[in-house]
Amino acid sequence: MEQQIDLSDFLVNYFETKQCTILSKNEGQIHIQLNEEMDRELMNRPFYWHYIKKMGREGEPQKLRLITDKEKSNEPGEWIHFGSPRLHQIMNKLIEKERYTRLFEKIQVSENTPLYPWLVINIKISYQGARHKDEVFSVGLQLLHGHMALNMMDSLEEIALERSISDYCYTLSPMINPKSGFIRIQNLLLQHVQNQDNSWAAESIKQLETDKATLKHFYENELDHPKYLEELEALEKRFKPKVIFQVINGGIFYLTKAMMD
Repeated sequence: MEQQIDLSDFLVNYFETKQCTILSKNEGQIHIQLNEEMDRELMNRPFYWHYIKKMGREGEPQKLRLITDKEKSNEPGEWIHFGSPRLHQIMNKLIEKERYTRLFEKIQVSENTPLYPWLVINIKISYQGARHKDEVFSVGLQLLHGHMALNMMDSLEEIALERSISDYCYTLSPMINPKSGFIRIQNLLLQHVQNQDNSWAAESIKQLETDKATLKHFYENELDHPKYLEELEALEKRFKPKVIFQVINGGIFYLTKAMMD
């Protein structure tokens, strides 16, 4: 499947949506001029902004240089990758503030024009065990005919969107309700997970059993000791393989059919 979101494109889209200026985007590096809102959200400078506002000054938002290419992670900047604290911070902000939206394609027409409903879901899949891996997917489902589109955010990038419907446009009622649509998207991603090489899970179970045996040998005849039970639980939590689906955000997008053919 080719629907995994490119991290660089995701970051550029995110900061542009937040009205930040992309100063440069070279291969594996993104240089961003934050605005005040994003500086407050991401840079953890509450005392600075409190002081600046108390003094009646404008303040100077910081610049952020992000490196997405591991081979360049020793260069000046902050290496960001799936699983990194910075990306988790951005994802959490999306979840907190923009979990659901309803947008319309912006078009100028002089005759009645239908807009088709699309359910768009961005989902993070985390593979957790001895090793950790995250994937982010963007899937769109047309709620009329059931057509499914991968890399949906890439398609939406080319479309002007707004919160109110354009003149002479009207929305078509969905044949598939959003709840059923979400299950279809979830089933697609479940199939993706099932098709993956599961050797990571086998390795995690092997590591878990090895560490449990070592722990049991260490405590020998004290297997009811609270510390043993605590460490055993920690091993289970750390190594027992699991796959977690987390919805980042989503929404209903009303689009002209032509844009998605």
